[in-house]
Amino acid sequence: MKDENFLKALTGSFSSPSADNPTVEMMEADYRSQKLHARYINCEVTKDNLKAAVEGAKAMGWVGFNCSTPHKVAIIDLIDEIGESASIIGAVNCVTIRDGKMTGDNSDGKGFLLSLKKITDPTDKKIALLGAGGAARAVAVELALAGATEITVINRNAERGEALAKLVNEKTPAQAKFTLWQGDYQLPDDIDILVNATSIGLGDEKALPPVNIDSIKEGLIVADVIPNPPKTAFLKAAAEKKAKTLDGLGMLVNQGAVAIKLWFNIEAETQVMEDRLFDIFGA
Repeated sequence: MKDENFLKALTGSFSSPSADNPTVEMMEADYRSQKLHARYINCEVTKDNLKAAVEGAKAMGWVGFNCSTPHKVAIIDLIDEIGESASIIGAVNCVTIRDGKMTGDNSDGKGFLLSLKKITDPTDKKIALLGAGGAARAVAVELALAGATEITVINRNAERGEALAKLVNEKTPAQAKFTLWQGDYQLPDDIDILVNATSIGLGDEKALPPVNIDSIKEGLIVADVIPNPPKTAFLKAAAEKKAKTLDGLGMLVNQGAVAIKLWFNIEAETQVMEDRLFDIFGA
């Protein structure tokens, strides 16, 4: 019998809901392509079970894991340390486990920025950001550090929205302000980029964030962080107004590449990952 190693390196994702998250498919496509002796497991983990899941990953010798909605802020209290950008953002979506120590990083904003730069440079742009959760915080900080001049945070919860605007003002060169989200948001005429950083639309082809679609002007860049479905109802409505749209798949691929680098210290084969997502979504 040949000498075989039947113990694979374990990685995965903790989120809820998790069934609509295609990360597992693109990550395992990369693992297969690079012949990594590893697996990526998509796990349904509720808020109440996050601590147990984290302890379980450590006990079972996992290499690392991603954490998505609703865990990006709560995870901070359960790990040993966090990286610089994650510390500024106040949210973690990628945890590396090495020698029993858990380190948290944030690839949300970096993934979004790399995707956005394919169609525009955020330098000197005015941003309208829907949401103030973990993804919104990451996107706001990275856009601010990349040169955006003004970020308007639109959120239903005033405390969280004001906290994000304050974070941008105190930790980055950009200026930020908060707008309470009541009814359909009316987009100002001077906005250059509109970003939906909420979970509205995740796994739901008909869900729309409450935005006055008629206020979207031709040529406006409208982005959505939702990867599934990639062509959300929000992006479809924006496209009908002749806006330039950006879906969440590019952001997702770049997030995965950052995780692979952190966990295995190798460069991801992003084209393989993109191809797998194309196979799934046809876009």
